[in-house]
Amino acid sequence: MSLPSDPAAAVRAVVDPAFGRSLGELNAVGEVAVDGDAATVTLHPPCVLHPLREHIEEKVVAALGGGEVTIEWKPRVIGRNAGGRLGLTAKNIIAVGSGKGGVGKSTVAAGLAIAFAEAGAKVGLVDADIHGPSLPHLFGVSKNGPPEMTERRGPDGKTVPRLVPVPVSLPGGQSLGLMSAAFVIPERTAAVLRGPMTQKYVLSFLQQAEWGELDYLVIDLPPGTGDVALTLAQNAALGGAVVVCTPQKVALLDAVKAVSMYRQLEIPVLGMVENMSGDLFGRGGARTEAESLGVPTLGEIPADGKVRELGDAGTFAGVLSEGGSAADPLRVAAGKTALELARGALEKARTPTLEVL
Repeated sequence: MSLPSDPAAAVRAVVDPAFGRSLGELNAVGEVAVDGDAATVTLHPPCVLHPLREHIEEKVVAALGGGEVTIEWKPRVIGRNAGGRLGLTAKNIIAVGSGKGGVGKSTVAAGLAIAFAEAGAKVGLVDADIHGPSLPHLFGVSKNGPPEMTERRGPDGKTVPRLVPVPVSLPGGQSLGLMSAAFVIPERTAAVLRGPMTQKYVLSFLQQAEWGELDYLVIDLPPGTGDVALTLAQNAALGGAVVVCTPQKVALLDAVKAVSMYRQLEIPVLGMVENMSGDLFGRGGARTEAESLGVPTLGEIPADGKVRELGDAGTFAGVLSEGGSAADPLRVAAGKTALELARGALEKARTPTLEVL
C-alpha cells in the first residue's frame, strides 16, 4: 500500500483516545520522514510511559496505509509548572500518601520515581516522612551529616547556598535526586520534633535544594492526614496525589480518609494503588473502593518477597529489572499516574481564567 499524499497530516489526524484529542491538537507529532514507501515518525506524547502506546502505533500505521512504518517515541512532559511559589522548576509535583502506615507507601513512591526516570524523565524524590524516613535505606545511600552544598546566583546578583540532592544511580544508567531527613538525623536516633519543625524540614527540601529542571517531583508523605500535606497544599501547586493502601478493610477505611483530605485541600486525586495485593491480604478491595469514590485505580502491586529483599539490601533501584512479579505492575501504575497528570495539565490549560474587572 502507498503512503497518503500528506503523511504528516495523516499522522496529526490520529486521535489519542487517552486524551480524546488528535495527535496534532496535542502537538505530539515531530518529524515524519518518508523514504519511498517507508516512513519514520517521531511522536512527542505529553507524558512518559503512555499506557496506550501500542494502540496509537497501530492507528498511525493504518493512517499511513499499513506499509513499513518506524515509530520513535520521545515524550515531552507537560505539567502545571507546579513549583513556582517554592522556587522550583518542576512541571509536576506528586504527593504519595496513605491513611495509615505499613501499607508500602514509600516503596510505591520510590517505584514511581524509578519508572519515570527509566523512561527518560528528569525526576526528584523527597522523603517527607521526617519521623520515619526510609528511602535512603532502600537506595543504599544512608549517610550522616548534611548533604553537599553548592551556590546559586539570585536575581539581585548575590549568591545563596543550596543543598545538593543525593544522586541515586539506576541500572539503566539513569539517575534521580533524593532528599531526606535521614541525611541529617542519625539512623538510630528518633526525630523528636513538633509539627512546625517537620514542616520546616519539608519546605527546605523543596525551596533550598538545587533540583534543576524536573519533569516529576515525587513526594513520599508521612502516613495520616496531618501537617505535611497541609503545608504542601498551601505552598505548592500539586499536580495530584496518589493514595496507597492494602486490600483489607481496615486499610481501606483510612485510605478513604486520605482521599477526603486531598479533596478538602483541593488537591486532585490521581487515583489509588493497591499494594501487597494477593492471597495474604486479599485483592481488589482498592478497586472497589476507588469506584465508589469516583477515582481511578492506578494499579495492583502483588506481594512479592523480591521487593522486600531489594529494599533490605539497599538495592531497590533495581526493582524494575529484578523486582519479580511487582515490576510490570509498578510500571503500569507509573504510566497511569503520568497520564492522569497530563490530563490534568491539559484540562487546566483549557479552562479559561476569569478576569476581575
